[in-house]
Amino acid sequence: MIELEKKIVTVLKNVYDPEIPVNIYDLGLIYEILVDDNKVVKVTMTLTAPNCPMADELVGDVYSSVKAIDEVSDVIVKLTFEPVWDKSMMTEEAMLELGLM
Repeated sequence: MIELEKKIVTVLKNVYDPEIPVNIYDLGLIYEILVDDNKVVKVTMTLTAPNCPMADELVGDVYSSVKAIDEVSDVIVKLTFEPVWDKSMMTEEAMLELGLM
């Protein structure tokens, strides 16, 4: 399972918020990744703002990117706003890239 989770993180690091030049994983938009025994992946994620006009596109990108992994049988993407995202959820790499450090 660990190897599959690493692959999932890798593909999520290739999904970018169209308005911010940082991947959604390093932005802190991915709250949880769960893989069950049947290789169904559940991704719980958020957005930088609840009214993000790119919400459907980002959720679709997460779904299709994770689903493209051979070992994955299905993907469920859950969008949540609890807790509300803030910049403290970003990795140091993301903060450096955005000039916040």
